[in-house]
Amino acid sequence: MGEVYRAIEIAKWFVAWAENIDAEVSNLKIQKLLYYAHGNYLAKTGEPLFHDGIQAWAHGPVVPTVYHEFKTFGSNPIDPDVALDDSFNWDDFQDVEPFLLGIWDRYGSLAAWALRERTHREAPWKESFDEDSWNNAITDRQLRDFFSAEYAKG
Repeated sequence: MGEVYRAIEIAKWFVAWAENIDAEVSNLKIQKLLYYAHGNYLAKTGEPLFHDGIQAWAHGPVVPTVYHEFKTFGSNPIDPDVALDDSFNWDDFQDVEPFLLGIWDRYGSLAAWALRERTHREAPWKESFDEDSWNNAITDRQLRDFFSAEYAKG
């Protein structure tokens, strides 16, 4: 593994992959896919997939930089023709694509709301969310510890 990406780059990979297989992703679903990708990557490699912060919001983990990039789509599917620009290139993801395909295979078939509900049962969000204190960080340490324990379970 190696290169650290920006979260928006990984998000755009998921948008492009969804289009490639004739699926759709909303901003809510992208947020959960980013959470699972980053957490699993930390557990697997010990290194971050991206450096953008993840926060505990009411509807689960959110990468604010990506949320704001895609918020114009509301709860609708993200339109790849709008979200992906000429700079997107599959070749930029060669080293991480097998890993991202594994994340898609594990979580991509789940509905956005099902992913939301799942994150609400998991320690990183539960430990960080506070309805009286907005935008609390979910740390890389929390993610690494949680997902490492998940790997240990098999």
